[in-house]
Amino acid sequence: MPSPTQVVALLKAQNIQHVRLYDADQAMLLALAKTGISVTVSVPNDQILGIGQSNATAANWVARNVAAHVPATNITSIAVGSEVLTTLPNAGRVLVSALQFIHSALVAANLDRQIKVSTPHSSSVILDSFPPSQAFFNRTWDPVMVPLLKFLQLTGSFLMLNVYPYYDYIQSNGVIPLDYALFRPLPPNKEAVDSNTLLHYTNVFDAVVDAAYFAMLYLNFTNIPIVVSESGWPSKGDASESDATVDNANTYNSNLIRHVLNNTGTPKHPGIAVSTYIYELYNEDLRTGPTSEKYWGLFYANGVPVYTLHLTGAGTLLANDTTNQTFCVAKNNADSKMIQAALDWACGPGKVDCSPLLQGQPCYQPDNVVAHATYAFNAYYQKMDKSPGTCDFKGVATVSTTDPSHGSCIFPGSGGKNGTGTNGTSLAPSSNSSSSGCLSQYDNGEFFTSSVIIGILLLSVIFL
Repeated sequence: MPSPTQVVALLKAQNIQHVRLYDADQAMLLALAKTGISVTVSVPNDQILGIGQSNATAANWVARNVAAHVPATNITSIAVGSEVLTTLPNAGRVLVSALQFIHSALVAANLDRQIKVSTPHSSSVILDSFPPSQAFFNRTWDPVMVPLLKFLQLTGSFLMLNVYPYYDYIQSNGVIPLDYALFRPLPPNKEAVDSNTLLHYTNVFDAVVDAAYFAMLYLNFTNIPIVVSESGWPSKGDASESDATVDNANTYNSNLIRHVLNNTGTPKHPGIAVSTYIYELYNEDLRTGPTSEKYWGLFYANGVPVYTLHLTGAGTLLANDTTNQTFCVAKNNADSKMIQAALDWACGPGKVDCSPLLQGQPCYQPDNVVAHATYAFNAYYQKMDKSPGTCDFKGVATVSTTDPSHGSCIFPGSGGKNGTGTNGTSLAPSSNSSSSGCLSQYDNGEFFTSSVIIGILLLSVIFL
């Protein structure tokens, strides 16, 4: 892992203003001093039992890890544990006490107004998450959730929720469409509708967040905001994780950032941005579990971006000045006859100029239906200004953020002679728990390459 000084240099270069640490590493807190970056520090799960049973232990933790570093280091919140109810249930009985003792220590240090206390939950604590209006927290945890929500309400804090559409998607057995998980545009007839409220949902993220709002309403809490304490998408997986790809990770995180920064809000609370931490800053090559567990990062450990985010106009937030390039490509696993039929339509009624595909022309090679269809599909998609629904072709095409140009074959919308080039860098976060899901809990290991795990928050979006 990079040194704390190198980590902070990356944060500053990317203009990242909010980070979440999964512990309270002293070297990291010192490196963040005088940067102005807002910092969330965390009480590790293995310390909750001690803090939750001793006011003095909590006071010592705050004195050492918080009071000793402010105001030089801009600590703004404390996350007590991570997904405690679903990963360390025996500590659930003292979780609220731990929050209360930490808060009491902040009050004694006159820091309670500037530093909020909360605890991140897996979204799997919510049952029956769709339709959102019928969602409720697992009743087993009512003895914890009710006093916890009272504490958050009393202290003006927020509910921390880890939201991972990736896990919701892969655990749905095909019920959740990939486009719905990735924030891709959906035709109105494919939007999910809550039959009770008639609210339309165009993505998994909003549905999960609103399910949490309705679950709180079920317990008669109506004024506690939600902060998404982790969200992201892996860029690589094993053979059984075919949707953990660079394209999908780029699409999800780029669309998530855009969604948050546009202050879109959710159908239940439109116009109210949901502050969100992105998981995670660095890939973690030593993590155990499925291959995807190692590849949630936006950066490699040497600071090289895993991919360049597509964030037109977001330069004020991140040093990432790209041109939001997307392309339409044929699916490799689609039926070849359907691809051929769609290719024929694009070059015929679709009025695409397919002359570059003729023998002897720049895009003739490779001479196969997928390659030729990709050129034609993308030409149509670009001609239609990337309008929603123009990259479907009866299910044999999909949107990609990877430029399919090759050699002298330059695709429409690409950098090079047919378009403008992209430039810029990327950003990233890191965390200690990337598992959550409304359909079922996804359990993962908790071994990391370093005790310094970072999450990043965007204005309203955060990087871990």
